Amino acid sequence: MLRPDVRLEWFVSFLGVVDTGSFSAAAEAVHRSQPRVSMHVAALEREAGLPLFDRSKRPVELTEAGVVLADHARSILRELAFAEAAMADRRGAARGVVTLGSYPSAGAAFVPAVLDRLARHSPAIKVVLVERATLELDSALTSGEIDVYLRPMTPPPAPPVRSRPLWREPLVVVHPPGHPLARLPDPLPVAAVAVHPLITIGRLGSPTDMGFETYKVFRRHGFEVEAVQATNQPQTLVSLVRYGLGVGVTNQLAVSTADTDGVMVRRLADTCGRRVAVHWDSTRPLTPAARTLLEEILAAPPPLGTEPLSDLAEVPHPGEVVPLHAPHSLTGA
Repeated sequence: MLRPDVRLEWFVSFLGVVDTGSFSAAAEAVHRSQPRVSMHVAALEREAGLPLFDRSKRPVELTEAGVVLADHARSILRELAFAEAAMADRRGAARGVVTLGSYPSAGAAFVPAVLDRLARHSPAIKVVLVERATLELDSALTSGEIDVYLRPMTPPPAPPVRSRPLWREPLVVVHPPGHPLARLPDPLPVAAVAVHPLITIGRLGSPTDMGFETYKVFRRHGFEVEAVQATNQPQTLVSLVRYGLGVGVTNQLAVSTADTDGVMVRRLADTCGRRVAVHWDSTRPLTPAARTLLEEILAAPPPLGTEPLSDLAEVPHPGEVVPLHAPHSLTGA
């Protein structure tokens, strides 16, 4: 039976293991030593009278009791954050911890500048960065692991996710210098690229990836793409191309974060490109810290090589996008 004097830091360490899948990764995520994280989880298991993790699995998995307790632990810490937010309102400054989700290329090309400005303007706010693949970010929001996240707008997240458009970036083709495509002028026609083995961003063979921009662009031009390789890491895509395993098609921001020595990066002749937005859960009110982070993201200039995306008429699901002139919508109501 859990007593009222169970320490909140036990819950923090416990959820760190839940979210990272290991005690060592949790220690790094929650800024504690691994022995202390293990001690906190063991203490919580003693109080619960039940094992919370199946430690024979890698990564460790929650037991049935652990699943139940994780939901309650998140609720307890969330309520504590709301209580702190209420006090922060009266102190006149946002403070507390907010978790920002991002996919890798935005994490490299956009997030550092945002966090730098936030640290200078709102030093009482601590941001925890969680990097995941695009589709994994949606489930991280649903589970309460993240508060706000950056994500491409395609494929669209399911309600109750709300979004604000940020930028558009072109799709590019990556190929070796001696490739037949090198003889063609920029931008490269979609039809000329489609005849070559393609390497894309995503998960090879996953039907959900058919909604990503690359597949939609080729389909719009009458081609059904069957990628020979797929990856969520831009540097991996470039390396696969460098070894002659195919022609890469991805977004410009991803390539800008990778070492492109030994390959050519060319524009694809399609004006759609990838659109990126910031997202949050409309059913959960944003804490002042999360709202401050969101406002900082909206005020930040887009990454180099991209263009601001503010024309809501171009958004495929306008009913799910918060109007840019309605700041009160940031509450998630």
